[in-house]
Amino acid sequence: MTQIALSNLIGKQVLGVAGTYGAKESEMDVYICGVNILSDTALELFFPNGHQLKADQKITVHLDNRTGVSEYDADLKVYRSSFKGIVSSITGQKVQLTAIEYEVYYGASIVKSFRTNDYEHPSDNRPPVDLPCSPLTVAPEIDDSENDNKIGVLMTYAKQQPHSTVMAFLSSVDDDIFFITFPSTFKAKLLSRHNQCYFAIDGRATFTFEEAIEWNYSIIKSDVYEIPKSNPVFQQIQELFIQKNPWEMGFFSHPEVTMYHLKATKVVCPQQKD
Repeated sequence: MTQIALSNLIGKQVLGVAGTYGAKESEMDVYICGVNILSDTALELFFPNGHQLKADQKITVHLDNRTGVSEYDADLKVYRSSFKGIVSSITGQKVQLTAIEYEVYYGASIVKSFRTNDYEHPSDNRPPVDLPCSPLTVAPEIDDSENDNKIGVLMTYAKQQPHSTVMAFLSSVDDDIFFITFPSTFKAKLLSRHNQCYFAIDGRATFTFEEAIEWNYSIIKSDVYEIPKSNPVFQQIQELFIQKNPWEMGFFSHPEVTMYHLKATKVVCPQQKD
């Protein structure tokens, strides 16, 4: 496993998607923030629109090196990590985190990892339930403005603190989000235990860091539905995925994949600054 510094894999200054729980694990706050990687175990976050974080609060920050990247291959060859940390200090709009646990992926492989000596993955005894079927009967109008933005960040309700991952997605003009994955994945198991999530579209495919942190972005809180293969919408949306990401045709056409429909219940769009 690589000993390369985290900042050399991700970048010293990047955009991050941060998620944290409130008083209850059913209440999640999600932010887009600037991230300075201070060391392998310390981050400084900058929240241009403010935050509600407190000292010693657990927080998950999604990190990856895809700023300015508009093409992806089927193996998702970008460095990415769901950085689990705890708030160590707060100075106005800046927050410092100390790492609890993280793994850096490249493709399907873990290339770097960290965990504190006393860290154990939290047990999750929530029973899985069948997701409701999507109410869609025809594919909605797809948002063409997001065609160049291939990947967004999914925040799901894991125990103790949220889990994050990058997902290829389609979005509609009505803020529906669609993605496809295998039901055996960790994110799919989490969705079967809590059928709500957040999805962040942050425009990193088309804007530089300096522009993107000030740019209008969307964080969409959603209820989660499944689109069964028996629904004609499944094939319609599957074909739209292949059109948007033709290099992933084999994955999107795999007989064991599940298709998810995230139906927006709330859209957070911070105002673009002058």
